[in-house]
Amino acid sequence: MRIRMRHAVAYAAASAGMMAVVTATPAQAAEYSSALKIKGIQYDAPGRDDNRCNGGNTKNEYLTIKNYSRTTVNLKGYVVKDATGNRFAFTANHTLEPGDYVQLRGGRGTDSDRYNVVYRQNCNFIWNNDKDTIYLYKPGGARADVHSYTKSANDRDGNGYITYHG
Repeated sequence: MRIRMRHAVAYAAASAGMMAVVTATPAQAAEYSSALKIKGIQYDAPGRDDNRCNGGNTKNEYLTIKNYSRTTVNLKGYVVKDATGNRFAFTANHTLEPGDYVQLRGGRGTDSDRYNVVYRQNCNFIWNNDKDTIYLYKPGGARADVHSYTKSANDRDGNGYITYHG
């Protein structure tokens, strides 16, 4: 009798665990259907906004994109847009290993795989300081990720940075 009861408890626990996995899997699959996701955004560069190429702070506004897959991904062909249509296309090869990330920064600079940075080569700010929507598109045009934010709702500590995926 004890053995049967032990097996029944183990079976019930295993079944409950499987049900939890079954209910969690579709949401996770939809959430991470793309290898690359927006990890976070520094939408409001620290200090007073100054878009001068020399001495400005557009380099301090950046979008972090992370590779959440188990394979290497080349950023060439990916596109980032905002709600008003400002866009940046990754035109050069820039590979991200599994778990690796890149910061897409404003301003001018030298892209670097070693330092995980790509510059937009444009000194104008792309992200609004009050609210905006960030779109990440795959090379074929399919949407990889999208996030909208408002300063009041999403930036609780007021530092101008929002995290989306850990």
